[in-house]
Amino acid sequence: MLPDYDVLIRAGRIVCPASGFDSPGMVAVRGDRIVAVGPDVVGSAQHVLDFPNAVLLPGLIDLHAHPACSGSIFGVDPDQHMLARGTTTVLSQGDAGSNACETFVRETIGRSQTQVILAINLSATGEAGPSGCFERIDTINVAACVSAIDRHRKHIWGIAINTSHRCCGQTDPHKVLLTGLLVAAATGLPILYGMRRPEDWPLREQLVLLRPGDVVTYCFRSTPHCIVDRGRVLSAVRETRYRGILFDVGHGCGSFDFSVAEAAVRDGFPPDTISTDLQRGHIGQTPTHDLPLVMSKLRSIGMVERDIFAAVTSRPARTLGLFDEIGSLKVGSRADLCLLRWHDSGEPLVDVHGQQRSGGRWESIATIRAGRIVPNAASQQATSSS
Repeated sequence: MLPDYDVLIRAGRIVCPASGFDSPGMVAVRGDRIVAVGPDVVGSAQHVLDFPNAVLLPGLIDLHAHPACSGSIFGVDPDQHMLARGTTTVLSQGDAGSNACETFVRETIGRSQTQVILAINLSATGEAGPSGCFERIDTINVAACVSAIDRHRKHIWGIAINTSHRCCGQTDPHKVLLTGLLVAAATGLPILYGMRRPEDWPLREQLVLLRPGDVVTYCFRSTPHCIVDRGRVLSAVRETRYRGILFDVGHGCGSFDFSVAEAAVRDGFPPDTISTDLQRGHIGQTPTHDLPLVMSKLRSIGMVERDIFAAVTSRPARTLGLFDEIGSLKVGSRADLCLLRWHDSGEPLVDVHGQQRSGGRWESIATIRAGRIVPNAASQQATSSS
């Protein structure tokens, strides 16, 4: 007799931020779909995963990282560095522009088990070289960018525009953003935006140009721009959120400051989404830079756990327009799942400036992607035939 399910996962705690479900129980998978969720799921399965001391979530969604198997100076292999650590969907922040879009779709999106989505770089060259992507204004070609989006629309969520001094050099950042808005208007797509330092261009003047559905990343930097002044979130930033623009962490190698994050959360301004900005510079770090680690840092400064879980599941899924498929545990959604275990580690958590906070951390111990168990030591040990 054939088993009822392909995979059955038991967990000490199952959390679906979208529905509010939070209970011990089981998730049953058939093919690439969730077919049952709850405390009383019954039936046999080809594979059973049993994690009594773990929390099961929808597969984590990283809204800003650098998954790229070729062509990007920041790129890392998403299957090697993200998938086994709980991230089942990741948005590339500008790794490819119109020149390399075909290659990115073929070599990264097409060959990765991780679901990779592109925020196409406004610069045709993308992040192919060491110089800033907008240092040469002639790399911005509206027609070429629109054409690349039209050809690969199912793989492209939006347009990546970072107006930082590193990216723009002497190029006018105002011109860069206005040109990007032309592409966004022509294609109907949102913008993933990195701000310019305010002494070059006041934040209010930048943010007023953004539209509902756009995303501001690097929101907890302390320098060269900062959304907090004397412990309060700037009024221009609050007004921007009221208009429907979202704010994303984008931790990276230089964009997460504990003091800024604490002040913002204390002032009622948690991030809408939590992301790693994972890139080559993180490879080999200890502890491993991944989404569970960044989630742990937000927990350490007082962000509420339910908001943390939503910021890596349902909220980014809605932002990407994929909530019908991912970001929840509703029956019929794709079986992208993550199991996390909490460690009360004595080791401090550290921000990009060396500031420390105490607290434990989450660790990914098993991942299911489209119904398939992702190989790692924890999941192999927990798998058995029923």
